[in-house]
Amino acid sequence: MTDSGAGGANDPFDGNDGIVAGPGHAETPESIAEDVRHDIQLGQVQDDVAHVLEERFEDAGIDARPEEVDDLAEEIERDASS
Repeated sequence: MTDSGAGGANDPFDGNDGIVAGPGHAETPESIAEDVRHDIQLGQVQDDVAHVLEERFEDAGIDARPEEVDDLAEEIERDASS
């Protein structure tokens, strides 16, 4: 396979140092909730869903009240089990 990139900071095939990061994907509460929902369906979440959400929100720099996290966790658990 040949280097087909045009170069630049967001070109993953710039030939300088392998694959480089493109523009960052901004995590939202909705995208995190969807990821957790998907992980539950795959059997990859063994912990309390509220705890998993809190950790992922913290990692993404999202501040949420504990009540909001609990409500979202309950909604995710209902959706994932149906």
